[in-house]
Amino acid sequence: MKKIYVRVKSSKYPIYVGSNLLQKIQILHKQKLSGVKNVILISTNKVPKKYKRMVKKSFAKKNFISLDIKDGEKSKNIKNIININNKLSKNNFSRDDLIVSLGGGVVGDLSGFAASIFKRGIKFIQIPTTLLSQVDSSIGGKTGINNKYGKNLIGTFFQPDLVIIDLETLKTLPQRHIVAGFAEILKYSLIMNSKFFSWLEKNTKSILKRRDANIISKAIIESCKCKAIIVKKDEKEKNIRAILNFGHTFAHALETKFNYSSKIIHGEAVLIGMIVACKISLNKKFLSIQDFERIINFYKVNKLNYNYKTFINKKNIKIFLKIIKNDKKFKGKKINLILLKKIGQSIIRSSDINNSFMPLVK
Repeated sequence: MKKIYVRVKSSKYPIYVGSNLLQKIQILHKQKLSGVKNVILISTNKVPKKYKRMVKKSFAKKNFISLDIKDGEKSKNIKNIININNKLSKNNFSRDDLIVSLGGGVVGDLSGFAASIFKRGIKFIQIPTTLLSQVDSSIGGKTGINNKYGKNLIGTFFQPDLVIIDLETLKTLPQRHIVAGFAEILKYSLIMNSKFFSWLEKNTKSILKRRDANIISKAIIESCKCKAIIVKKDEKEKNIRAILNFGHTFAHALETKFNYSSKIIHGEAVLIGMIVACKISLNKKFLSIQDFERIINFYKVNKLNYNYKTFINKKNIKIFLKIIKNDKKFKGKKINLILLKKIGQSIIRSSDINNSFMPLVK
């Protein structure tokens, strides 16, 4: 088992990475959870029941209730937030009690937002069960829900008390979600760690095909360390934390256009979005053609989708631009884009939205 600490101004909390951790929650964090009397487990209908039973067993001496939401991005809505808060009130939860999130990024974002606003803050544990949520959304305290205008436009910063990454949960994860989760691992290497990218060039097939648990563990741990470094420097995304949005501007627009359907899931959209960001970086002469081609070759070798023109063309470019204008990074006529200067080094540039995206369809 590996322990990584996230240190921010508002708190300090551990991330545990290992196997068979679900029944050891109270042991791992006994001091923080000593005053907890009531526990609610928020999960989805897609999470295997055996994982839910393990969590329940870990809190055998507590008043334990559970709530399942429908899987999928559409569940990140105000209706579910109200339902969760009503459930907490009905069962007399206090600020010393606990919400446990078990699932992917959707349930984590939703649970975290509910935890942040119920009585202005309740104890909260993240147990991510997807590769994507293990390396990204469960860490750093971003919470949020969507509205009809876009993704994560309503939310808070609220750090969890604990993050538990049990590698066993990846064994039941569909292959599509392994690939989607890998998008965020690749992101860290591109924006801040060229040595990690070189390591991924050698080991990605083992990760995607789940051949070697040690390699998967190393990829997760390295990703968590990268995010912890950024979050420590900028907890509330005032500056450098924005680089974690690399590839996400177009990805969020893509998800919004498809109405958060299963046609494209978050990590798949991020894979496309990162290529869009790389292409813009190349067009603006920040990224060299050599590094651009190295990234494209990485996608080809690992059979990752890099053809953004499947989604964006002259007919629908205006639709995408309209969606992007609702992005929280858009100000006036410009948007703060996360671009690459080289593999392992990202930059933030305020850019004209039309000049950045229109050349993609010419």
